[in-house]
Amino acid sequence: MADARDTGVDSQVEADDPGGRLAAYIARSQTPLDILALLTLWIVVIPPGDFSHDGATAALVARIGLSGIYGVDMAIRTLLARRHGHYLRTHLLGLAVVAVPPLRIVFSLRLVRSLFQRGHLSRFLLAASLLVLNGAIAVYFYERHAAGSNIHTLGNSLWWAVTTVTTVGYGDYFPVTALGKIAASFIMAIAILTLAVVTAQVSSNFIDQAARRRATGEAPQSNPNEVTMADLAQRLSRIEELLLSQSPGQGSVGR
Repeated sequence: MADARDTGVDSQVEADDPGGRLAAYIARSQTPLDILALLTLWIVVIPPGDFSHDGATAALVARIGLSGIYGVDMAIRTLLARRHGHYLRTHLLGLAVVAVPPLRIVFSLRLVRSLFQRGHLSRFLLAASLLVLNGAIAVYFYERHAAGSNIHTLGNSLWWAVTTVTTVGYGDYFPVTALGKIAASFIMAIAILTLAVVTAQVSSNFIDQAARRRATGEAPQSNPNEVTMADLAQRLSRIEELLLSQSPGQGSVGR
């Protein structure tokens, strides 16, 4: 059963959802919506003035589309709740997300928090990849028209992000603006964190396997045909008792 912290089901939802339908819907939709919010993080961190005319139009269309998706999600939650008005009053942040989609990042922090729980390596790598992608997009917008910049296309920025995350660092591309360097520092921190988490997960798996092998090797191997020293001593003791019990009778017959 999924943990309430992973699914985003809080005590208020449980109190307003006796049939469990709302909790089941939240459990199914929470992670996809968190991923969608992480995918569109670049809309939040890039100032509107850095967009070109076409870029500004695309960002506006994306914001409107996100508002529609979050609005449908909020409508479904409200309909599934037993007390519709009470659910809306107690989830004002969800209503605010419909008007201002970037606020959905607040909910996505729940996904980031769950990344550090053991056994969530695949989820961690997915979220880390999305964050690096956002950083690459941000660096592209910061650097494309900057003086002295050598990152002029999104492909240049993605290649730079990959070489940075893998700690290769060819040096053929690098940010020169202050905001670009801030985004680069963010990507470097993700790279270090990813390396640490992957190393810890792999080490933990090796330790668990070694512990299981030791436990299997130390388990006693019972063999029904095996005769121990204790068995031999017990048998000799019984033979000795039988001999002693028969000795007096044999002496009387001889006399």
